[in-house]
Order: sequence, then C-alpha cells, then structure tokens
Amino acid sequence: MRIGTFVLAAQFPGQGPGEALHRAVRSAEAAEESGLDSVWLAEHHFVPYGVCPSATTLAALLLGRTRRIRVGTAVSVLPNHHPVALAEQAALLHLTSGGRFSLGVGRGGPWVDLEVFGGGLDAYENGFPESLGLLLDWLREPRVAGRGERFGFREVAVVPRADELLADGSAQGPEVIVACTSPKTVRLAAGRGLPMLLGMHCGDEEKAEMVALWRTAAREAGQPPEVVEGAAHVSAGVAQIEDGPGTATETLVKTMPGWLRQGLDAHVTVDGRHRVMRDPVAYTELLCGLHPVGAPQLAADRLAATAERTGITRFALLVEGSGDLAATEENVRRLGADVLPLLT
Repeated sequence: MRIGTFVLAAQFPGQGPGEALHRAVRSAEAAEESGLDSVWLAEHHFVPYGVCPSATTLAALLLGRTRRIRVGTAVSVLPNHHPVALAEQAALLHLTSGGRFSLGVGRGGPWVDLEVFGGGLDAYENGFPESLGLLLDWLREPRVAGRGERFGFREVAVVPRADELLADGSAQGPEVIVACTSPKTVRLAAGRGLPMLLGMHCGDEEKAEMVALWRTAAREAGQPPEVVEGAAHVSAGVAQIEDGPGTATETLVKTMPGWLRQGLDAHVTVDGRHRVMRDPVAYTELLCGLHPVGAPQLAADRLAATAERTGITRFALLVEGSGDLAATEENVRRLGADVLPLLT
C-alpha cells in the first residue's frame, strides 16, 4: 500500500494565499518526515479553491526540499499548457530529482482559464488527445515534429532527453498519469498504457468499474499483459485522523463547507454555460463517508476495502481539510505513525 497526500493549497475563509501555500509546503515536508510515499499537487487559476497556479513549479520547490518522497502533479491542465513546454519541465524535474517526479495531466474544465491562456474551448472539448500524444512523444523520442491540427512545427531535437541514464542506471522517463472522469478518457489512457488518477468524489464501485473498463480497453489496444496487470492507478480521497467516534467528521463538516462554497462559487465558465453546484455540507459528508476519516483502525479498514474492491493500492489523500497548519501537520503525522503500520 502506497499512501500519499493530495495538496490543493486550499484558501479557507479568512486566510490569504500565502498562508495556504505555506501550509501546502509544510504538509509536503511533513509527509516525507512521516514516511509517506508521495505528494500530489493540484493546479488552479483565479479561484481560492486552490491557490497553486503551477503544480510543476511547486513540485520543483518540494523536490529540492526533500530527498526520498515522490512528488507528482494532480494535475497539470493540458489545455492551458503547450505540451512541449510541459514535457520539457517534466524531463527537467525527472532528471534533476533522480526519478522522483510524476507528471499527472488532465483535461480540466470549461473555465475562463481557456480564454486567459489562449487555448480556447476547442482545446478543452477536442484537443486533449493531440496534446497528450505530443507530450508523450517528447518524453520518449529523440526528435519530434508537430503534425496535428493544433500544434504544427518542424522537427526539433529533444533536449534534455527524459530517458537519459539516472544515477541508479535506469533510463526510463517520468511516470505519466491521466486524470479520468469519463469512459472516453479512460479508453484514451488505456490505449496509451497510462495509469489513471480517479477523483475523490467517486466511490469504490465507480472506481472498480473504471478500472475494469481500463483493463478491457488496454487489452483491446494491444497493451502487453504486464502493463495491464501492473498499472499503478491512483485513488484520490480525503483523510482526517482523530480519535473518538465522529470527531474527525465533525472537524471537516465544520471547516470544509466554507472553503468549498467560497472556492467553487468563484469558478467562471468560458462560455457562460450553466453550472450545477454541489451542496457543500452534503458533499463534505459524502467524502467523510467514502474515505479514511476517523480513528486509525477505521481509516486503515477503509483504505484496505478500497484496495480490495478496486485493485488500487496507491492513494492521494487530502489532508488539509481542517484549514489549520498545526492540525494538518498532525494529521499527516498520524497517517504515517498510526495508519500506515496497520496496512503493512
């Protein structure tokens, strides 16, 4: 079982972005100190839901401050990036960290980001497969040309090569993982043999169905058995470790709805389409019921149940739901000290 943290750099009501970012950095450092496996960094623009605008930049900082833990993006939003520029950053972080960087990518949403960064709605609705293909080519080939509808350029040399030899003698490029919320994206990831990141709003049954679809699609695409069976998918969730019945849930129901209401309400669609917002309290209660929120044994049992039902053994767990720095650090510490030993 590989337990990691999911860092949004959430700005809670009454806080500034600097406070949210400081808590994000400290929670990642605490994750390494506590023996956790990984840290996954979210990326958002123009909203207090998450105030990290560049997951790769924050990853670079954290890779420099840590020595063991894996750091990944969850996710870098491809329609807002040129795939070659993002692939260059991934190669740089992979090589300079000794292979500790994972690049998570996703399609994002129909937000005003598409207008600001110039990708446009078509990049969101139709351009993800082309962008993903170009990014993967850059991470795997010595020379690459752009021959798609959106990206067209002459063949150029890939420098630095992501698959150059590392200190341990390996020559594999960085792990690439795809955020999947629809069957279409599941099939796209499966066709490329790329593992999935599955959202924290999904329960075990839905995640099990997506894993089954991925395996079927991967086999149909000709992926070898070792890729199909060995895919290291990641399940996102929420973790709050506290003693006493209902104590952890009470903490999150008290703090998270205000953050969710403020953060999600700030999203603006690029084309004025109608948005249906979740009820913040009901959504918080849903998350508390799905994920490791409670005493250590309950948390371990829920993680083990998800692994048994879905086959997923990697987790990215939101640990900052209290909105408080000291409580977040203690939450991470307890994940490592009290929950992780129950899963080994």
